Amino acid sequence: MDDDAEIIAEFLVESHENLDQLDRDLVELEQQPDSRERLSSIFRTIHTIKGTSGFLAFNRLEQLTHVGETLLSRLRDGEAVMTPAIAEALLSMVDTVRALLDVIERTSSDTDPAVDVAPVVAVIERLLTGAGEVTEEPVVSPAASSVAPPAEPEPAPEPVVETVPAPEPDLEPVRVEARVESSVRVDVDLLDDLVDLVGELVLTRNQLLQRSLSSPDVELVRASQRLDLVASELQESVMKTRMQPIGQVWSKMPRVVRDLSHQLGREVELVMEGHETELDRSLLEAVKDPLTHLVRNSLDHGIEPPGVRAAAGKPTKGTLSLRAYHESGQVVVEIADDGKGIDPDRIAAVALERGVVTREQLSRMDGREVLGLIFRPGFSTAAAVSNISGRGVGMDVVRTNIERIGGSVDVASEPGRGTTTRVRIPLTLAIIPALVVGEGVERYAIPQANLVELVRIEGEDLQRQVEDLAGAPVLRLRGKLLPLVSLSGVLTGDQPAAGEPLTVVVLQSDDVRFGLCVSTVHDTQEIVVKPVGRQLKALAMYAGATIMGDGRVALILDVAGIAATAGVGATQAESTDPRTTVTDDRTALLVLEVADGRRAALPLAAVARLEEFERERIERSGVAEVVQYRDGILPLVRLATAIGLPDTSDRSEQVSVVVHETGDAGGAVGIVIDRVLDVVEVAVSASQVGRRTGVTGSAVVQDRVTDLVDLEAVVARSGVSA
Repeated sequence: MDDDAEIIAEFLVESHENLDQLDRDLVELEQQPDSRERLSSIFRTIHTIKGTSGFLAFNRLEQLTHVGETLLSRLRDGEAVMTPAIAEALLSMVDTVRALLDVIERTSSDTDPAVDVAPVVAVIERLLTGAGEVTEEPVVSPAASSVAPPAEPEPAPEPVVETVPAPEPDLEPVRVEARVESSVRVDVDLLDDLVDLVGELVLTRNQLLQRSLSSPDVELVRASQRLDLVASELQESVMKTRMQPIGQVWSKMPRVVRDLSHQLGREVELVMEGHETELDRSLLEAVKDPLTHLVRNSLDHGIEPPGVRAAAGKPTKGTLSLRAYHESGQVVVEIADDGKGIDPDRIAAVALERGVVTREQLSRMDGREVLGLIFRPGFSTAAAVSNISGRGVGMDVVRTNIERIGGSVDVASEPGRGTTTRVRIPLTLAIIPALVVGEGVERYAIPQANLVELVRIEGEDLQRQVEDLAGAPVLRLRGKLLPLVSLSGVLTGDQPAAGEPLTVVVLQSDDVRFGLCVSTVHDTQEIVVKPVGRQLKALAMYAGATIMGDGRVALILDVAGIAATAGVGATQAESTDPRTTVTDDRTALLVLEVADGRRAALPLAAVARLEEFERERIERSGVAEVVQYRDGILPLVRLATAIGLPDTSDRSEQVSVVVHETGDAGGAVGIVIDRVLDVVEVAVSASQVGRRTGVTGSAVVQDRVTDLVDLEAVVARSGVSA
């Protein structure tokens, strides 16, 4: 009995994997009916399931797959051609097979009458005999009904079996690649236990490392460093065992798109990129439903019917793109369509009509915030409730589910051109990098996924950059007013004393950005996430807990929860400074000081690194100044001299250098300046005033006239080609 159970379990796992591939193959076969390779692949899959089900005495499953195999053999041998009716029947067969497999998994038998195979078998048998036209509605199995609603009855198709001349026999033998099985299946619970054990090992490693730092025992230090290396590699390897490609979620998308586009009368081409992008298995399960909803939403609200697209000068077939990639320690998933886009005015009008926002709140919103209203509970632009949309319980649930796993979702749209929804999710939730901060005697961890930058404000900058706006403190940071939240105020109600230096951790959660004022910044480290006790679950500002290297517990801060607790919302966060004009056409600049107070700016994209060298390290090679840098020689050019100003960069012992990498392999040049003033993102309105060698002109940046550096001309003075 144990052997039989093991065989059945193996059969179920393999069959479910094959059915996911079968869905994709059938959809592609419908679009390319002449693909013999695709037909052969489908036939082999069904043949395998039929053979094993007969061996295991799953009679109904064997009966169903037998008639499906017969129909596929007719297609493969050229005795019939693919038609919409045949495609629908084969897809219904796959759904019924999947439902039977679910029954077998629950009961170890396929005799449950809740899944009726007779209607599907009857339809396929009529198609095999060619005895007339198929006029009834397509058979939809229980598995299929959870994916897409039943379609309206379609006009009767042409007779489904057409005889065509038999193709020339394929003389090339089928090559079967024999390879040694190089993988094993491991129970998911075992993997979860391994991750938990590695987490405990990481905690122990952190404690040993902290103790060894103050120990005079050299051997202990060496052993702890070795343990650090081994534990890190073990952690990485074990985490990889839980990583799975997002293609497992996408495998069902071709079928979802195919069924829904038929129901809605759309013509849609599905493009998927980055299906090999991996993330944690638990997160993969969590994003499956939100991503499916976003795809359905693009089809229902985005891509127009063929006639509407043709009238707008678009191709009648719309394009839906799914793209996944890694970025900054996260997985980014983009769902883009080339449909009608989202009209912000329409969104605003519906939001007012349904009481989602007030007219006063709407007046303070920019375009991005207006689009964000679609994620509010109860919001929907559908004219009528249908089985696809209109109840206003979709997009807010999408955002809630994504945020629950530490992710974020935002939308960008251009009316008439299309919409892109971007979902960001962490790679894993078990062990994450975090910034450790202090408040009083306690320490707190902030997930690095929410961290934007650190800012220290003191002295005159406090008076100049920190203001009170409508009773709330704000920080003027690069043309934006950033709301400030005191961590001590959120936790204890105590506000920092006026005039004291501020350490601001700039945080981002979805479309909310704010500055968190903390007493101390300790360091960054990888932490093991532990759930908080039930006593703290009701407190929105905590996302979990971790154990630090000294054995003390530190709470993990929930950035979205802190924003909500402090009353910072999307309409308040990071509003535009009224004294600074910023448009969407902005450029990131590095603002510098040269020539004893004169200001200049470089494109931030051209800056590789900022360095400081001891003045004594500067040497000469011929007439050029150089410095030994990263196992090479870095040529230097004085920016002030290059743009016709007196050089004052040698007034301190440390020389500030902007490193710019040139077009040559490994080539770089160091641009010597007085000091870096700021990084800004502004709309540059350039003037020809001040144009000269090394300067393209000037612009007003932060209320000061600033030279715009011609980097190409400056680099040319160093003799290094750009």
